[in-house]
Amino acid sequence: MDTNPLVSVVIPVFKVEQYLVKCLDSVAAQSYRMLEVILVDDGSPDSCPAICDRYAASDSRFIVIHQENKGLSGARNIGIDRASGEYITFIDSDDYVEPQYVEVMLRNLLDHKCDISCVKHTVVSEKQNLEAWTGKSYVLTPEKALEMMLYHDDMDVSAWGKLYRRSLFDTIRFPEGRLFEDAATTYKLIDASERIFLDSRPLYNYVIRTTSITTESFSQKKLDLITSTKEMTDYVRIHYPGLEKACDRRLLYAYLSTLVQTLHSADTDKQTVKMLMSYIKDNRRSVMQDPQTPGRDKAALFCVGFGYTFFRLAWSLYSRLRVK
Repeated sequence: MDTNPLVSVVIPVFKVEQYLVKCLDSVAAQSYRMLEVILVDDGSPDSCPAICDRYAASDSRFIVIHQENKGLSGARNIGIDRASGEYITFIDSDDYVEPQYVEVMLRNLLDHKCDISCVKHTVVSEKQNLEAWTGKSYVLTPEKALEMMLYHDDMDVSAWGKLYRRSLFDTIRFPEGRLFEDAATTYKLIDASERIFLDSRPLYNYVIRTTSITTESFSQKKLDLITSTKEMTDYVRIHYPGLEKACDRRLLYAYLSTLVQTLHSADTDKQTVKMLMSYIKDNRRSVMQDPQTPGRDKAALFCVGFGYTFFRLAWSLYSRLRVK
């Protein structure tokens, strides 16, 4: 690289003592060395604060902030405020990254004069690892990036797996007190950019664990995904009217994803299930007819038409087949 700008790596930390060392070791081993690693201990009650302090004592690039619990958004926002790098990336503390994670994203961002640089991820579970690598790379306009994100086509809403110009956060923050905060934020960052680069190499490892926000038993807070997605699609419909169908798909996906979350819980409120099923049934036809809707979505929407019990059985079968 012609220049070696400072990159800020923000890592919120809370109750991940089983995973934290692997995460921090992967960051310390980055091939690109000009890093400041901001560990935000979000009031973690386990050994995480001591682990963070140990890394800060042995590597001057690591900085620790101890604070009372504010949630993932609050921790990320504190990290953004503290960051002094020209560029910033986020890593969740139960995940880990490949050695070239920062270097590849920074090189792509600089070479192609972009504001955001993205890579793909591997889903890591106890049963198997799933990669989503197409071998492609793209320079995208905001509209194209949003379209791909709305269709889940090589682009997703996650805050991690992306490198941002720090200046994008001058007016943008994660919403505190809300789950699925990425869905409420990433589209704003894309909209504020001029160019986005997407490299489909899977350099981020997303670890599935049973105690994570996305896999724990259903609660009404899970409806935050619908709230955030509706905010996103309402905004996109106004500013990018050509993405109307993509917005329809993404919002219906939020309802469908939330419905899947109810399958993991024995005490889901029946009215919530009724509301989710009703919306999906009322809006599924046009989304199923959209040729850009992913095939898995279409299959799930078809099953919903036969009722909640059938959908539960079909999803259970799909889940078992997927991990074989």
